[in-house]
Amino acid sequence: MALMAAAAARMDDHDEYAKLVRGMNPPRVVIDNDASDDATVIRVDSVNSHGTLLAVVQVIADLNLVIRKAYFSSDGSWFMDVFNVTDRDGNKVVDAPTISYIQKTLEADDWYYPEARNTVGIVPSEEYTSIELTGTDRPGLLSEVCAVLAVMGCAVQSAELWTHNTRVAAVVHVTDAESGGAIEDAGRIADISARLGNLLRGQSDVRAGGGAGSLAQHKERRLHQMMFDDRGGHAAPDAEADAAGPARTEVSVTACAERGYTAVVVRCRDRPKLLFDTVCTITDMEYVVHHGTVSAEPSGGAYQEYYIRHVDGHAVRCEAERQRLVRCLEAAIERRTAEGLELEVRTGDRAGLLSDITRIFRENGLTIRRAEISSSGGKAVDTFYLSDPQGHPVEAKTIEAIRAQVGEATLRVKNNPFAVGDDAARKDAGVAGAGTTAFIFGNLFKFYRPFQSFSLVKLYS
Repeated sequence: MALMAAAAARMDDHDEYAKLVRGMNPPRVVIDNDASDDATVIRVDSVNSHGTLLAVVQVIADLNLVIRKAYFSSDGSWFMDVFNVTDRDGNKVVDAPTISYIQKTLEADDWYYPEARNTVGIVPSEEYTSIELTGTDRPGLLSEVCAVLAVMGCAVQSAELWTHNTRVAAVVHVTDAESGGAIEDAGRIADISARLGNLLRGQSDVRAGGGAGSLAQHKERRLHQMMFDDRGGHAAPDAEADAAGPARTEVSVTACAERGYTAVVVRCRDRPKLLFDTVCTITDMEYVVHHGTVSAEPSGGAYQEYYIRHVDGHAVRCEAERQRLVRCLEAAIERRTAEGLELEVRTGDRAGLLSDITRIFRENGLTIRRAEISSSGGKAVDTFYLSDPQGHPVEAKTIEAIRAQVGEATLRVKNNPFAVGDDAARKDAGVAGAGTTAFIFGNLFKFYRPFQSFSLVKLYS
């Protein structure tokens, strides 16, 4: 909150001047499919301000585009980005509506400066009520939370949940199950908060509150903020993953005294939205990226190099600050990574669906490590990253039991970490060529981080 207040004060001091500068120098965006043989090149020139790079990266990440290579530089008050991007299949971006959306969004002044919309974070939505939960994990807690929401007449429209180092954070958007609109009654919101508090109380402290002030604009950015813990730390590297490429996140922070910068170098396994996670953390820690380069490596790794200063103009000034930055970047990169089974459930939406699905997982002894929930047009598409609580591979009969209990829903294994380089797992799976997408039949898990309890519950409408 102190960081937000400081940022607001700086914004007020320079607001009129900033508006004048922005009006004279609107963002310029060029999207070029001819400059590179294998990627679409996006160039963005704009007035530089804290958060500009994150705003650009967020647009690309939200469209599920893959950044193959990028470099960015700020010279005084001017900022330039160049991104080489493809779709998830490695193709150039040729879809006209997508190109138009990128162009219009990145050229809109209020995308970079949300104060132009007179908002701080998310404005309370008329379409849904947002529930935030964060704390310590334990097996089956998400199932219990979903059951409470179902009993309270809340329909889950979308949700995202992350776990890392025994911590969990979730942002859940719910509507009234009968009206389909946001839950606005203060008494009912208080009742939901109390019910969730009763569920969690005794495991850890529970706090509940309302208002838009602490809501962030973007769900994934909000999850990073909720999970923020400068104690950092990460799980031990996996030996099998080491053979396939970089597994452990490596972050180095060194002084670049001749230029007055701090150099940050990150090496890790490449994955979607990696740049967003890194830049989001750097930005929320009140550092400014002045120069940087990002590239995907042939081995499946990713290389990121940044030259940063704190917003006060100073480089990293002490060893404690350096170690804090390392820990936070490691955690930010690793908390979205979920090894093990990636299970997608597609079915018609109905009241209590999420409660039923998570209950089935719990009854079959599975732990949810990450989840992405969405519902639109009467259809639910839910993705879960699951593990066995003891860290053992899940038997085929467990998967078959889940399929039978879920019923008519379509279940798919979207990622099977044992399909590559593990002949025994492939035999158990019984699916020829099982890989990134396959129907469910096999042994898929080995990783575990325990659920304990949620220490924070916030509800907003």
